[in-house]
Amino acid sequence: MAGGWLNGVKRDFTKDEALKEYFYFLADDSLVLGQQLSKWCSNGPVLEQDIAIINTALDHIGRARLLYQELARLEGGNTTEDTLAYFRDHLQFKNALLVEQPNGHWGDSVVRSFFIDTFNFYLYDALRGCKNAALRGIAEKAIKEIAYQAQWSAEWVVRLGDGTEESHNKVQKSVDDLWMWSGELFEDHPVFEILKDELPSFVSFKEQWIKKVAEVLKMATLVMPSPELWMQTGGRYGIHSAQLGYILSEMQSLARTYPDATW
Repeated sequence: MAGGWLNGVKRDFTKDEALKEYFYFLADDSLVLGQQLSKWCSNGPVLEQDIAIINTALDHIGRARLLYQELARLEGGNTTEDTLAYFRDHLQFKNALLVEQPNGHWGDSVVRSFFIDTFNFYLYDALRGCKNAALRGIAEKAIKEIAYQAQWSAEWVVRLGDGTEESHNKVQKSVDDLWMWSGELFEDHPVFEILKDELPSFVSFKEQWIKKVAEVLKMATLVMPSPELWMQTGGRYGIHSAQLGYILSEMQSLARTYPDATW
């Protein structure tokens, strides 16, 4: 075991606990972002992109389902994918703070997706060769859709950044405002040391991510903030912004109101 309790959050994990924690990182990222993107349904700038972003939301939610199904098996008992999605409180969610940030305008959502999509591409590509059979299978299934998502969001960043003066200024502000939430994606965590022989550490993707983001922002004629700036943290330990509470109250309300309902 490694770590301990610090400031009221768990930092001490057995190997089995560490594996489940890793799954929660991935599943909660996908579920929360999918819920966020789904709010663009019928609100996109043009019909084609309205459909594109909703398909992306479905991809995230579908990936979350696969991860929660494996988590339910690991947790045992009466745990199901639905209990994990709908009956945990916000302190039990381990998503990165970036994905719970408000949708804002189209440029805000595009930049948020670009940051997390680029991260996911390197992460899931690496997971295709990991030692965990369940994660390896999920990554192999998901990598094509993740590659498309990373390309889609990057192209939109370039389109907005190298567009009109107004779109350029707005998306530059989106980059600046969301930057402080990006560093947590690569934050070290006790579970990475415990699982180092089986699963990749998120820390290992930072240089690739910075290089790719810098490349896209340059094409978009946008200025990339310094990677050394102070970054927000806490999501991986269950410490979240108030925004997650609003997301979960909307997402979970029906299941909690009618907990035993069936179709």
